[in-house]
Amino acid sequence: MTDAALPPAFFARPVDVVARDLIGAVLTVDGTGGRIVETEAYDASDAASHSFRGPTARNAAMFGPVGHAYVYRIYGLHWCLNLVAGTEPGGAVLVRALEPMLGRERMRRRRGGADDRGLCSGPGRLCQALDVDRRLDGLALDAAPFALVAAPGRTRVLAGPRIGITRAVDLPRRFGEAESPWLSRPFPAIPRSIPGPL
Repeated sequence: MTDAALPPAFFARPVDVVARDLIGAVLTVDGTGGRIVETEAYDASDAASHSFRGPTARNAAMFGPVGHAYVYRIYGLHWCLNLVAGTEPGGAVLVRALEPMLGRERMRRRRGGADDRGLCSGPGRLCQALDVDRRLDGLALDAAPFALVAAPGRTRVLAGPRIGITRAVDLPRRFGEAESPWLSRPFPAIPRSIPGPL
């Protein structure tokens, strides 16, 4: 593992590039966390993005500086952690899954004794395990309680459709570490080409 913290400039690139390059990076919140193994990219031109209709009180962090957290609640139950990114305002990368590495006992307590596979395999579980909620919205990722360290090297990354959305469902903006057991869901098999009518 390298000690190279990701600078704000890392996030000032197209969201798809940032989402892909975050795979393998180590994210911790107050010393608890692990390797990012799954992300999703969103920007203001994307009908599935919270920023698509412009700034609101809820999504204000997406229109602020890159390299900050955007935290929101879904279904009135679960928090989701996004990392503000992009070359234009309104972009962010959802952190969907981590390989839990640091502070596993704390994660287990927060997750009600879940096994290691169930600690951070999904954005809601991840936020519960890392104790992420609205109080972290808008905070810089290069300062406590966050720490975000660059991936030590390249890893094979898969791309496919995002999960749990109803718009722009066909865009391949979900990224994950190939063959990782820590993904929230497996990536679909690549369809074989189908010949025309016989």
